[in-house]
Amino acid sequence: MLDSYIWIILGMAAVTYIPRMLPLVAFQTESIPPILRGVLKNVPYAILGALIFPGIVTFNGELWMGIVGALTAFIAAYFGASLIVIVISSIGVLSICSLLFA
Repeated sequence: MLDSYIWIILGMAAVTYIPRMLPLVAFQTESIPPILRGVLKNVPYAILGALIFPGIVTFNGELWMGIVGALTAFIAAYFGASLIVIVISSIGVLSICSLLFA
């Protein structure tokens, strides 16, 4: 049984290491093409949308709370805030709303 845990841990380590190593090997040059750089700049915002949207439509409380959180995230993203600032601003606004209207 211990051997199976070791193989599972080694397999998970390989699965997480390979995607981190491949860009370093594939992009050995100093510059990334401008088109690819533009695509990579938008990846965090696309991921943010994929993470937030299901929470908006499946929110257990009131629907307007999900909409307020989404609007806060969209506004922060529009002004170019970093991903952590976007998430923290949405959490902060929703915390204030829940205190005021609960």
